[in-house]
Amino acid sequence: MTDQNKKVELTEEEQQKLLEKYDAESNTRKLTGFAGWLVFLTLIAFSLFQLYTGAFGAYTAYIQRTIHLGFALSLIFLLFPAKRGTNRNRVPWYDWILVILSVVVSSYWPLFYETLVQQIGGINQAQMIIGLIAILLVLEATRRAVGLPIIIIAIVFLLYAYFGRQMPGMLAHRGLSLEQLVDSMFFTTEGILGTPLQVSSTYIFLFLLFGAFLVQTGVGLYFNDLALAIAGRRVGGPAKVAIFSSALNGTISGSSVANTVTTGSYTIPMMKKLGYRPNFAGAVEAASSTGGQIMPPIMGAAAFLMIEFAGVPYWDIAKAAVIPAILYFSGIWIMTHFEAKRVGLVGLAKEEIPNKKEVFKKLYLLLPILAIVYFLFDGYSIERTAIYGILITIGVSLLRKDTNIFIENGKFTLRKLITALTDGARTALGVAAATACAGIIVGVVTKTGLGLKLGNGLVDMAAAITSTPLALLLLTLFFTMVTSIILGMGSPTTANYIITSTIALPAIMALVDQYQFAIPVLAAHMFVFYFGIVADITPPVALAAFAATGISGGEPIRTGFNASKLAIAAFIIPYMFILEPQLLMIDVTTGGMIWLLLTAITGMIAIGAGLIGFWYRKLHWVERIVTVVTGLLLIYPEGNTDIYGLVLFIAMLVVQFMTRNRAKGQKQKVAGGEA
Repeated sequence: MTDQNKKVELTEEEQQKLLEKYDAESNTRKLTGFAGWLVFLTLIAFSLFQLYTGAFGAYTAYIQRTIHLGFALSLIFLLFPAKRGTNRNRVPWYDWILVILSVVVSSYWPLFYETLVQQIGGINQAQMIIGLIAILLVLEATRRAVGLPIIIIAIVFLLYAYFGRQMPGMLAHRGLSLEQLVDSMFFTTEGILGTPLQVSSTYIFLFLLFGAFLVQTGVGLYFNDLALAIAGRRVGGPAKVAIFSSALNGTISGSSVANTVTTGSYTIPMMKKLGYRPNFAGAVEAASSTGGQIMPPIMGAAAFLMIEFAGVPYWDIAKAAVIPAILYFSGIWIMTHFEAKRVGLVGLAKEEIPNKKEVFKKLYLLLPILAIVYFLFDGYSIERTAIYGILITIGVSLLRKDTNIFIENGKFTLRKLITALTDGARTALGVAAATACAGIIVGVVTKTGLGLKLGNGLVDMAAAITSTPLALLLLTLFFTMVTSIILGMGSPTTANYIITSTIALPAIMALVDQYQFAIPVLAAHMFVFYFGIVADITPPVALAAFAATGISGGEPIRTGFNASKLAIAAFIIPYMFILEPQLLMIDVTTGGMIWLLLTAITGMIAIGAGLIGFWYRKLHWVERIVTVVTGLLLIYPEGNTDIYGLVLFIAMLVVQFMTRNRAKGQKQKVAGGEA
């Protein structure tokens, strides 16, 4: 990249400030002295503990999860201030107390494991106090490290569990006493120590650590160079660089906001420099970065949660995500292309593109990701796969001096290795807190049957409006979509999926139970997952879009609406794969899959042209409607609609070419007359 481009990039300090504004997980203290060393050593110990249990087998559920939780809580109270803007160079006295309480609470299960598992009946007074403190610590740690939205939901659910008898209508239940509530939340695996935290304490941490090692060996930067080499010279090059690099970075990033800020710090200024409007430039980056969370193989770590929640093998989940992800990024790519053609934007100059020969020499840096896919496909355990991925990343880095994790400025060093261990543990803090807090929500739903009640309620709302089967299905899906978007606002990917699959998913499953709709479980989970994710770009709470405006200088709401338009595939495809699960590669042949992909991408071309209002020339409003309808017919995986869609597509192409050539001829005549 040239010096001219480097001048418009955000500095690391500016990126950090932007992250702290929109991403709670980045708002940490800068500690020195004893506190700094304590945090450093605890982070290292956290990573080493997870590597040890990943390699040699986890402890029993209660011990593994409480130790994991103890590390996370202690580090959060050391690193995250209670209030933004407070002194960030020291740890106040009350946080030291919270750290001590975190150690005490998390030590209780390992120290008294035999007593607790043999205990019959309710909990005693000491356990009541320990459990209450654990719940409060989890709520406060999550507020600091993740944000308010998930805390508000968790507190509402706790109140619902306690005041069940006072709830109106179908929401009423027998209620839980304070003792029952505390018991279920901390002394069973149905609350804080439930499945979400189990996945965090095993699969997710190791893959976050894998991502940290990829960053330290230069893979993150390599993604950017690879994107520039492939897409930089094309029409509207910087926008396509943003799409390509964000898709790749999404494989190692667990945050839409972090992805937006890191890749957007150089792609958004490049887009603006080329001529893209600030609101559009920010929208391209926000939509692309959010799409990174639906990008296999890792999918923002939600893929590993889905294994437990949906009861589906990992490979089926990753395979199912492929076509929707291709369509998502194809849609953004197509629309940025048409926008560039409409405005008359070209690609970057040759001198602004890195040397392709040098870039392609480093393709070996992609080997760790390919190895991950291979190991998971071959049936290796997820923990072993992550550890092998880390080892391969280290090995691959040794092939060149500029990527060698043990070489810096020509000298042997362990700095990068240690940084990877500490950064991986730091990244896991927000996930651990979010999954522990989400466990509270899941626990309440399990104890009260609320999920089934809410699901039946959404279906009943739809049934009150229509009795036609297809209309009932689509209306219930619409209500579920809105619910998922609202629940997903402001939540990180892992918590987002846990909440939507616990609260919104039952509506789709109620359709299966009550009306015998043939909806695969995986399709239902993917539906709520998608709409929970797009909450990051859907106004009014579109954190990824808002973060992008901090770089672009655009308007947050307009950027959010532009991002939602660019990500239109995310609002269409989930309905399509509920209606026809072939889009998730469920019960589809190879030939059928290829045809499905070709017609769907052709459909995205038509939809993109219709939404932007330009194809080979400017489209009139009637043509825009026809092209969008054409695209929908092509995306819907059914033989007759494909035929109708292809006929309309070809007809629109012919009209475009004929009228474009006629317009060119008229311009030439005018030019000749003037001459």
